[in-house]
Amino acid sequence: MLVAKIAPEYFLFGGAALVSVIAFVGLILVPALGSYGRTWEKAAASVLSIVVLAALVLIGVAIGVAIVYYYNDIIDLLF
Repeated sequence: MLVAKIAPEYFLFGGAALVSVIAFVGLILVPALGSYGRTWEKAAASVLSIVVLAALVLIGVAIGVAIVYYYNDIIDLLF
């Protein structure tokens, strides 16, 4: 039986992604959908919630890229 070895980092990143999606659904999407009664209002709230998710992801990626790019300067500032 062939079993693929998966590095522990992938499990950690997958777990973090799962927690993030659960937090998004529970804290942003569910309240947005529960606030409206009509179908088109719920659809619009869903689309806007996805836009919020995309903005949060892009901000996180931008901060991560900035930290990687300026890592040496950040270390020089701290130490």
